Amino acid sequence: MDESYKTTEEITNENVNFETRLNLAPLLEHVNTIKKEIETVIVGQHKMIDQLLVSILSNGHVLLEGVPGVAKTITAKLLAKTLNIDFSRIQFTPDLMPSDILGTSIFNLKNSEFEFKKGPIFSNLILIDEINRAPAKTQAALFEVMEERQITIDGSAYQLDAPFLVIATQNPIEQEGTYRLPEAQLDRFLFKITIDYPKLNEEILIIQREHSLQNHGKLEAVKTVLSGSEIKEYQALVKQIRVEQNLLEYIARIVVNTRENAFLYLGASPRASIAILNAAKGFAAIRGRDFVTPEDIKEAAIPVLQHRVIVTPEREMEGITSSEIIKQIIETVEIPR
Repeated sequence: MDESYKTTEEITNENVNFETRLNLAPLLEHVNTIKKEIETVIVGQHKMIDQLLVSILSNGHVLLEGVPGVAKTITAKLLAKTLNIDFSRIQFTPDLMPSDILGTSIFNLKNSEFEFKKGPIFSNLILIDEINRAPAKTQAALFEVMEERQITIDGSAYQLDAPFLVIATQNPIEQEGTYRLPEAQLDRFLFKITIDYPKLNEEILIIQREHSLQNHGKLEAVKTVLSGSEIKEYQALVKQIRVEQNLLEYIARIVVNTRENAFLYLGASPRASIAILNAAKGFAAIRGRDFVTPEDIKEAAIPVLQHRVIVTPEREMEGITSSEIIKQIIETVEIPR
C-alpha cells in the first residue's frame, strides 16, 4: 500500500505500538496486585493509593492529612502488609522524647561499655501516627533520618537499611495539644495527601463490608506481594525513566513561579523541583510508560508543592488554599509541545 494513502488513524495506531526501552511489566503486575489487595478493604480513594505507590517507587516520605476516621492509619497498615519488609508504628504524644524514637546508649555492666539500643525508627516502613502531637525537639530528631537515612548519636553514625520510608498522619482540625510541623520537616515529605470524606455510595459500601466481616479482622485477608529487594530494584528502574529537556524546564518554571507569586509568602525550594521530577517518573511507571509526559508532572505538582509553600495571611483569611494557587500556576505555565 502506498504510504501517502494511509489514514491518520492508521499512522496513529502504528505510533502507539512502540517498544518500551525499560521492562515495566513485572512492576505493573505488582502495582496492580497491591491495588487489588488494598481495595479489598479500602473503598474508593484510588488517587491516594496511586500516590502511595508512587512514593514507594520514588523513595519518598508521605504525610497523610485528614479528619479522624477516614482510614489514614489502616491504609498505612494495609500497605505495610502487602510489603515483605520490617514495619514499625510510632504513636506520637506530647511527652515523646527523641530517644524514644531513635534509641539510646545504655551502660553494660558486664563489659563496662556503653551499648546503643536501637529505637523503632530502625525499620523499613515507619508509620508515625499523629505526627503533629510531638514537640519541636522530637520533630527535629527526624530531620536527619528522613533526609539522609541515617542517625548520629554520641558521635557515631548509624545507617538505616533500604528501603526506608515514613508514612505520617495528622489531623488538620484538632489544634489542642498539637504542634505545627517545622517547614524544614515538611520539605522532607515527598507528598502531602489530603483524604476527604467518602461519597454516599462509598459510605454504603464501607458499612456493608464492615457488617460482612463479622469476627474477622480487616488485615487478615491481605496478602504479601512485594519484597524489599524488589522494591529497591523497582526504585532503581524508575530512576531510568526518560525525561525530555523541555519537561525539565517545565518543572523549573512551575517551581520558580511559586517564588514569584504574589499570593504566596514562601515559594518552593529546589528540593521540590527534584521531588516533582521523581514523582512524575513514578506516575509514568505505574501507567506503564518509560517516559514522562506533561500530565505526569501536573499530577505530581499539587501533592508535592501544597505543603512546601505558605499562603500570604491576606489570602489565607480569604479562604484561598495553597492547592488552589498551585492549580492556577500550573494553568498559567505553558505546556511544552
